[in-house]
Amino acid sequence: MVETGTANAFQVDIEVAPQGGSKCFDDDGRLKRTGTVWTASAHIITAVIGSGVLSLAWAIAQLGWIAGPAVMILFSLVTYYTSSLLAACYRSGDPLTGKRNYTYMDAVRSNLGGFKVKICGLIQYVNLFGVAIGYTIAASISMMAVQKSNCIHKTGSKDECKMNGDIYIIAFGIAEIIFSQIPDFDQLWWLSILAAVMSFTYSTIGLGLGVAQTIENKKIGGSLTGISVGAVIDSLVITETQKIWRSFQALGDIAFAYSYSMILIEIQDTLKAPPSEAKTMKKATFISVAVTTFFYMLCGCFGYAAFGDASPGNLLTGFGFYKPYWLLDIANVAIVVHLVGAYQVYCQPLFSFIEKTAADRFPGSNFINKEIEVPVPGLRSPYQLNFFRLVWRTIFVITTTVISMLLPFFGGVVGLLGALGFWPLTVFFPVEMYINQKKIPRWSTKWVCLHMLSIACLFISLAAAAGSIADIIDQLKSYKPFAVTL
Repeated sequence: MVETGTANAFQVDIEVAPQGGSKCFDDDGRLKRTGTVWTASAHIITAVIGSGVLSLAWAIAQLGWIAGPAVMILFSLVTYYTSSLLAACYRSGDPLTGKRNYTYMDAVRSNLGGFKVKICGLIQYVNLFGVAIGYTIAASISMMAVQKSNCIHKTGSKDECKMNGDIYIIAFGIAEIIFSQIPDFDQLWWLSILAAVMSFTYSTIGLGLGVAQTIENKKIGGSLTGISVGAVIDSLVITETQKIWRSFQALGDIAFAYSYSMILIEIQDTLKAPPSEAKTMKKATFISVAVTTFFYMLCGCFGYAAFGDASPGNLLTGFGFYKPYWLLDIANVAIVVHLVGAYQVYCQPLFSFIEKTAADRFPGSNFINKEIEVPVPGLRSPYQLNFFRLVWRTIFVITTTVISMLLPFFGGVVGLLGALGFWPLTVFFPVEMYINQKKIPRWSTKWVCLHMLSIACLFISLAAAAGSIADIIDQLKSYKPFAVTL
């Protein structure tokens, strides 16, 4: 029996290929990886251009025309640089023939070891769990937005179109239960490409509506320093304290919009070689970060130009736009389809970790390890049904669905997730692993610069977390469980 797919797939026995690989096997004895710079880019874009793009107009509104775009460019540069450092850690030792690290935790174990491995795993998997919740909330809001835009079109009144989103959260959860049975990353490529196309679709629509609204207004909204103290936003007078908290939350929103380092190693493990996986991954990272930054700048800036201080927290569901309603419907359906794929891309590392841990602990269990071949019409090879995968992934999706119904705070959740994941996973561990792997001398210029970068990003993450927590606490004052509304 052969271990199939990528590192995320696991079966009991492993057929080892000769060292150096063969026509069918890579140098680690696993089936040849087939990923390219384009499939890796699709995975990254699916993960990166998510619901976070829709909050960027609001984020720029808090920071203003100077700090907003500057912070966005800064995050893109940091993300690209630290992702390049992380990509270099996929193999330990020689970049071409060294031992592969199949997951982020494996990379930390090989380069740092000790207690840091457990800390990394805890942060990574808690963050992935949180992203699943955030995406479930975002998808339900988009589904509600479709119904609401049609209601407003028919009645002409926004006030008469109140609705509950619990049914949409449940519907999204059912879809994810089905798609979660896709075994691993290698078999997700088609869903990632579809999701990437959808992300460009709704980003382009948001951009187009922002441009059209700006032209209609015949002026560019906003100011150099963002929302001013004393401004009235949604019947709320902005105080100095609120201005600070909202600015901090904006940092978290932007960080979340660039968050994908936690799954970088798992994506890299799908790439074929030669060329080296690190070289291909750096190229995919550059393409993805450049494309997403371009879209982010356009969507965020034109959204702010269109609405100024009144920029909504979600550009397409906050109803900054009402017309044309059919175009809004297309955009929000595209968001839902994208989030179905993004949910799977983010959750695959967590699924794989639990399943591999269970298989290692109970190697003789048929329930955990046995694969049953189920013929599926239209597929060349039968589907490999695993009862443990079926049960545990279903329980996981149900759990994220119920929590999403309990905590429907899109803006606060997005900012908090971005804050919690940015410093440790995007900056700290990549920097520490790179220093260890390259044996950079302590107190050398490069060593000092890398640590200064890490410390600066730590302070940014702490500020962003504080702002997002303040927002969630504020929303809890009017909170009702199982009452997601729009």
